[in-house]
Amino acid sequence: MHTFTSHKKITTDIKIMNNTFYYENNLCGLKRTDFQKNIGGKETDLFILTNDNGAEMAITNYGGAILAIMVPDKNGKLANVVQGHDNIESVINSPEVFLSTLIGRYGNRIAKGKFQLDGKEYKLTINNGPNSLHGGPTGYHARVWDAQQTSKQSVTLHYLSEDGEEGFPGNLDITVVYTFTNQNELVLTYTATTDKRTIVNLTHHAFFSLSGLATPTASVENNIVTINADFYTPIDEVSITTGEILKVEGTPMDFRTPHTIGSRINEPFQQLVYGAGYDHNYVINKQEAGTLTFAAKCVEPISGRTLEVYTTEPGVQVYTANWHSGFAGWHGATFPARSAICFEAQHFPDTPNKGHFPSAALNPGEVYHQVTVYKFGIEQ
Repeated sequence: MHTFTSHKKITTDIKIMNNTFYYENNLCGLKRTDFQKNIGGKETDLFILTNDNGAEMAITNYGGAILAIMVPDKNGKLANVVQGHDNIESVINSPEVFLSTLIGRYGNRIAKGKFQLDGKEYKLTINNGPNSLHGGPTGYHARVWDAQQTSKQSVTLHYLSEDGEEGFPGNLDITVVYTFTNQNELVLTYTATTDKRTIVNLTHHAFFSLSGLATPTASVENNIVTINADFYTPIDEVSITTGEILKVEGTPMDFRTPHTIGSRINEPFQQLVYGAGYDHNYVINKQEAGTLTFAAKCVEPISGRTLEVYTTEPGVQVYTANWHSGFAGWHGATFPARSAICFEAQHFPDTPNKGHFPSAALNPGEVYHQVTVYKFGIEQ
């Protein structure tokens, strides 16, 4: 553990090497050499972001994976609150392939890996029961992104997803900017353009453990969660949205007022049985589509750490790491089932096959734009 003090003295020693503001003795204990690998002619690397409060985060350009976010608890002690790995081989071979990575071209599930666009059927790789999940096995989580760190607080990732990659149409040119503000906010800004009509649903699959990573990492069942959603999209036995948009009222899905995750997660409610816990898309209450809106809040009562989520997206997938197996990650920390919570800002699952859901289509000449903010704080 580290006490929460500014380390401006460190930042003066930063060496700008190959567009990364890496420095030795970083708070997350990661080494740049452990993340350098040539994959298909592209170089992976480690990028450290620091803000003026002395908080820190680390990412790699392999899959845009977040490796660590070091933020304080109510006593000023820093801990890593996101599940990740401490070397590139472990990122590539993680038992949870989407562990705190970028997701695309289509986040969440597409039924039977098929969809129609302008009368043509497209077939995707099946990688989750009978469905396509998170862009397929070689989606954006498994790609080396071009990276440029422009300041100690920001890094820009870029990837050109070629026409036909994982079955999706159109050359999609994507830029994702990670910014770590002095308010301890991680701001993710996504833009993308295409040369052919396509579908786009980008998200980040960060696994948050606000108690701090440990061996084993604590359950999130004591976390107090609020979700700004009157409705959710229920799923069937293979986790595909049924097409219904149902009220949360009167069900264990209702987080309009704060509840602990564990208070109802084991109820014999069919939706929780299907998901083995929470793994559902919530319809964010919005005055106007595309506006940056409060989506959710999570409080870890022992440490006092808080997380607020804001997004321009219409939905947020809330997932309680129900399928984690207890595998080891960052500095040997282990990740049992329900040791993390994810808030994946997104368009709704299986939207291409559900015509009444907000469209995920992108046309040539249009710009896909998304902003999602993860704001860390403290409640005494």
